[in-house]
Amino acid sequence: MMNYSAGEAADKASTRGAAATAAVTAQNLTATRGDRQVLRGLDFTVPAGRITGLLGPSGCGKTTLMRTIVGTQAKVTGTLQVLGRPAGDPALRSRIGYVTQAPSVYDDLTVRQNLDYFAAVLLPGRAHRHDRRTAVDRAIEDVDLADHAGSLAGRLSGGQRSRVSLAVALLGTPELLVLDEPTVGLDPVLRRDLWNLFHRLAAERGTTLLVSSHVMDEAERCHRLLLMREGEILAEDTPEALRRRNDTATVEEAFLHLVDAANTRAAQAARAARGNEATTEEPRP
Repeated sequence: MMNYSAGEAADKASTRGAAATAAVTAQNLTATRGDRQVLRGLDFTVPAGRITGLLGPSGCGKTTLMRTIVGTQAKVTGTLQVLGRPAGDPALRSRIGYVTQAPSVYDDLTVRQNLDYFAAVLLPGRAHRHDRRTAVDRAIEDVDLADHAGSLAGRLSGGQRSRVSLAVALLGTPELLVLDEPTVGLDPVLRRDLWNLFHRLAAERGTTLLVSSHVMDEAERCHRLLLMREGEILAEDTPEALRRRNDTATVEEAFLHLVDAANTRAAQAARAARGNEATTEEPRP
């Protein structure tokens, strides 16, 4: 079972000059799948109303971390608070939007029918009919699919189907939007448009976004970054601060510098461990 603690953290990096409440705080967060520890004692915060990029190579634990935050990951220990509540708390279901790598839509329904269905789940009953229609119209407009609202989801391109999934996540006007590699496979224009949407959501609606990617040039589009490698957080800072601290021109170069430093430390620790084992061996008769 996860050991949760109460309390809120302040984000000192707010560009408005005032401390902002953290949307997510984690301490000594671990997750195990089978006999493998995927997340290894993570400590981090995700500031509210900002875009935090979760970057790292494929297989480093980004998806597991996102599943842990939205409360769908098993075998998790540590402390994790999401929007002031324990991760996985039922009260968070309507406050978090989660978009997985695979589009979560029904191919035999149109774009609007998909959204109508999920809106009915979020806002059931005849009393919410107007609210559902407004939410669906807004979500379609948000992801720029008005011209395809009557098209079957199964006949859309991969990028368009991904945007339908994003529209579903936006139906409830979530406070926290968790996006697992939402721009994979998209052309440069669609990627640009999606990032423009992410920034509008943060600036105009105060939405907190956690966006994972293994494409390092997307790091520059985020307000804050979590750089991951092999289940660990290598760094947590703004893109500018990471470049400055590592004396590099790009975040990618800073990330590679941090990886090299981590590899060096690991090699030194391994050599030290072997040396200790050698000195403690009993002499042979």
